[in-house]
Amino acid sequence: MRVVAGKFGGRPLKTLDGQTTRPTTDKVKGAIFNMIGPFFDGGRVLDLFSGSGSLAIEAVSRGMDEAVLVERDRRAQAIIQENIKMTKSEQQFTLLKMDANRALEQLAGKFDLVLLDPPYVKEEIVKNIRILDERDLLSEDVMLVCETDKSVDLPEEIASFGIWKQKTYGISKVTVYIR
Repeated sequence: MRVVAGKFGGRPLKTLDGQTTRPTTDKVKGAIFNMIGPFFDGGRVLDLFSGSGSLAIEAVSRGMDEAVLVERDRRAQAIIQENIKMTKSEQQFTLLKMDANRALEQLAGKFDLVLLDPPYVKEEIVKNIRILDERDLLSEDVMLVCETDKSVDLPEEIASFGIWKQKTYGISKVTVYIR
């Protein structure tokens, strides 16, 4: 796995072996960012289920100013820290070592891009989006990118957001919500 494009493009990323995380393939990651960007002019990104940190690192590589990564698994946290170190831009990343629900209680400021790629067995996307909206953590032009198993049907609308784009890539489905 690697960073697909941007200032860190081509650099290798480490992933966690085993079943606790499910890394987004380079192909799907490239497709996601081509769908929503492909590049950004600043902003803050929240990666609520970081795994290896690949999606947040890709967002910063493509122009986001700052990333907040949330991961509860200790082994995944170590991988994220190694991947962040590889960027040599550690100041652009904050790793919160906790589960998503605890992080949602503690987050502050506004996010311009939110990446929701929970483990397939724990679909909490609807609840997470509602909490982010209720806590006023989302900018007016925020994009919410949800990656799920292709069999998962997310609602057309969640809180004040509606589906903007949706595509299936192999076993994964990517759904993008906007206001």
